[in-house]
Amino acid sequence: MSINRRDFVQGTVGTGVLLAAAPAAFAAPKLDDIYAQIAKGHDASVVRLQDWIHQITIAAENKGMEEGCQYMMQLARDAGFQHVERVPTRGYPSVFATLDAGAKRTLGVYFMYDVKQVDPSEWSSPPWEARLVDIPGLGKAVMGRGAVNQKGPQAAFLSALHAIRAAGRKLPVNLVLIAESEEEMGSPNFPDAVLAPQVRAALEKCIGVFMPEAAQSLDGTVTVSLGAKGVVELELVSSGEKWGRGPSIDVHSSNRARLDSPAFHLVEALHSLIDAKGDPAIDGWWDDVRPLSAAEESMLDIAAKRMNEASAKKSMGVTHWARDADWRQALEDMCARPTVNIEGLVGGYTGEGGKTVLPHRATAKLDFRLVPDMTRDGAVAELKAHLAKRGFGDVEVKVSGGYDPTTTAADAALIRTMARVYEADGIDPIYWPRRGGSWPGFVFTGEPLKLPAAHFGLGHGLRAHAPDEYYLIESLNPRIVGIDGAVRSFVQCLYALA
Repeated sequence: MSINRRDFVQGTVGTGVLLAAAPAAFAAPKLDDIYAQIAKGHDASVVRLQDWIHQITIAAENKGMEEGCQYMMQLARDAGFQHVERVPTRGYPSVFATLDAGAKRTLGVYFMYDVKQVDPSEWSSPPWEARLVDIPGLGKAVMGRGAVNQKGPQAAFLSALHAIRAAGRKLPVNLVLIAESEEEMGSPNFPDAVLAPQVRAALEKCIGVFMPEAAQSLDGTVTVSLGAKGVVELELVSSGEKWGRGPSIDVHSSNRARLDSPAFHLVEALHSLIDAKGDPAIDGWWDDVRPLSAAEESMLDIAAKRMNEASAKKSMGVTHWARDADWRQALEDMCARPTVNIEGLVGGYTGEGGKTVLPHRATAKLDFRLVPDMTRDGAVAELKAHLAKRGFGDVEVKVSGGYDPTTTAADAALIRTMARVYEADGIDPIYWPRRGGSWPGFVFTGEPLKLPAAHFGLGHGLRAHAPDEYYLIESLNPRIVGIDGAVRSFVQCLYALA
């Protein structure tokens, strides 16, 4: 059965029809010898992940960046990639690697080797020690920064390559790996690496690009995401110098009676960015937002019935959704509503006790999440115009990174094949229009490559960007796999894509 892509985009093709139109579950080859090697390599897989977590690589703090690059290159060589090179950018380098297995098809693989910043005092287990800990009701997990975002799933994928080779087999597909170093900064220079001539030429031969993930939620459900929101990371800086009012140095707070406050100036500017409900109120912000199609609405209807609201709330420690939305609306908001978020506010004295000063400077760190058809550059331009119109033109806008949203059609062969791998494992995946988080998939799905891009992988982990981040190693829940099951899923996916 053929599907008209225009019909799908306009919402006249339902999810059920898409699934019915997908090819039958692939005829899986015998993989028992590879599975045996996965079991034999279990300890090595865990150590590989732990050792990778030990390597601190934080782009935002310029910690371990060159060491992290060299470590990523060695991991690729150890996994069998014949060509591995460091690709310079205007920022920190990416790693480009190819594995020629003599196969008919070539798959692109996206890695990131940087992680978020961390405050060790907030953790129950030291974030760089990668200890094996017991998670009540779940099992044993590696706890550490980067455990699930993204070193755990990536290490499991590398273990799949090790297991295939240990079984004396060649990979069923050729691989093109691109690993970036600045994802946690908004990927400001990643296009430099992807569009480098040798990288672009290799990616142009690919059937698509995938990012390893731990897709299983606490109740074992799996979603197949068809895209991700874009993101902009930036700082807003209010200072007496730029404003022309208030002090140009920190002064005694008694002077507040006769001096303006750059910190309150920033607070007022921030307040103008949202309405009374907390929604973005930047001029023109909603003009380019593409409405959900009927097919996407149908996906959300199904998801609302199958996803567990109580489990989702528990995982984040919340009791209410914003605007007191119901479960269906909260799911729609997650994938279709753009956001303006304050990550942090810094100004004046923040240490122990009080210090009566009037700060001359205050900074807010923000991120925006963008949906189709918004763009990074358009969002920044609208922000600047909005501030200028309201008397905040002096507030500096310092963009550190960001990129456009990404979308892949549900009828793309890459998506359909990955869904069939889940189904062959007894899992009925939930199609999801767009994940609320972001990844720089736009460099693959947009011009000039225009490749399908997706996430895939069994396994479980939580608390990305937060204290006590973990990746499950040995599962007590029969609906969730541990690291060996995650490795098996990547083996199955590679053979299905072949």
